[in-house]
Amino acid sequence: MLTRTVINRMGALATLASKLLLQYFDRVRIYQRLRPQLFKPWMLVSAAWVLPAGFAAINRIAQTHISGWDPVTVRDLLFESGDWFLYAFLTPAVFAISQRLPLVRPHLTRRAVSHLVISLLFCVAWATCGKLLKWALMLLLDLNALRAAMQDAQFYRKAGLDWLSWIFITLPFGVAVYLCVVGVEHAVRYFIEARERDVQVARLSEQLSSARFAALQAQLNPHFLFNTLNTIAVFVRDNDRQAAVRIIEQLSEMLRTTLSSHRLNEVPLGEEIELVRQYVAIEEARFSDRLRPEFDIDDSLLSAATPSFALQHLVENAIRHGIAKRPDAGRLVIAARRDGDTLELTVADDGVGVDAELVIPQGHGVENTRERLRALYGGRATLDIARREEGGTIATLRTPYREVVPESSPGVEQ
Repeated sequence: MLTRTVINRMGALATLASKLLLQYFDRVRIYQRLRPQLFKPWMLVSAAWVLPAGFAAINRIAQTHISGWDPVTVRDLLFESGDWFLYAFLTPAVFAISQRLPLVRPHLTRRAVSHLVISLLFCVAWATCGKLLKWALMLLLDLNALRAAMQDAQFYRKAGLDWLSWIFITLPFGVAVYLCVVGVEHAVRYFIEARERDVQVARLSEQLSSARFAALQAQLNPHFLFNTLNTIAVFVRDNDRQAAVRIIEQLSEMLRTTLSSHRLNEVPLGEEIELVRQYVAIEEARFSDRLRPEFDIDDSLLSAATPSFALQHLVENAIRHGIAKRPDAGRLVIAARRDGDTLELTVADDGVGVDAELVIPQGHGVENTRERLRALYGGRATLDIARREEGGTIATLRTPYREVVPESSPGVEQ
């Protein structure tokens, strides 16, 4: 009775904590979806050009007094500061190009050359906008000077040479400015991605804890525990001590694996299969001749990455909702195969079959597994549960194929 109370309270606390954390992370995801619409990083960088624009105006005033230049005019100050502030309008384009051509492998060299070429084009654009700003200020604030300049027969030739000269003056510093803005965009993007990865890791950790508690609840479920202990008692009464000890060891190993804190979000398929074999062995002893398990697992797939507890949950559902409801013997087939870059795990039974119109509620083990798959792999992983034509149910789990190195399991603290 005490064990049942403790288990129920642990399950209630785990469920409450899971709901609270899921609500928090859902709010974070909603905020992250709305944030790009409200604020974009380039806006802050564009606003930052106010500083060099202000310093340019201060420098023009200081040089007038230090070097004895002609008295500074409003047009001079507007041009000195406005020429710098022009890059505030070029910054969104630089950010867009940098996002389109990130400096990452394996395209690092090619994209670095592309950015260098584009920086030269931006120098031309910056210099051109600067000269247009100069003529616009003359048109607005010093029309007489503009008319006098245009009376020169070589006005257009001098204007063209002046524009070309300004391009070469802008060239060295303009390239550096473009590359600095590209660097700022990369730094901002990496920071945002790191924040999003932290949120995803926290969410995955919460989901793994939920999966661990769900597995613990399933294994310490009063009915499962009572049936397992009853099976052990039957073996003891029949003087079959070897079978009783074997079930106790399997149950102990299952609990040790489930409670182990080192278990990651992904484990080698061989480790997950071992957990499933222990679970099936206990259920096989309880069901006697009514459960006929079959494993079709190629040894070359044992190092493939598999979501922790996912396969065990599918096997548990097949036995509880399929095999256990049959009056006669049932067949359980657990298979794994590789289909190109995809690992496909299937759990099939010939039980009563799943209802095709059944809606799986939120918080159910199957829906939690699908949520973990979305967090781990995005849209590259699926979990399908369907009725078999020959009767029963088949669950198909597909994940991207990659291999992981098995880690040695640390001892469980006593």
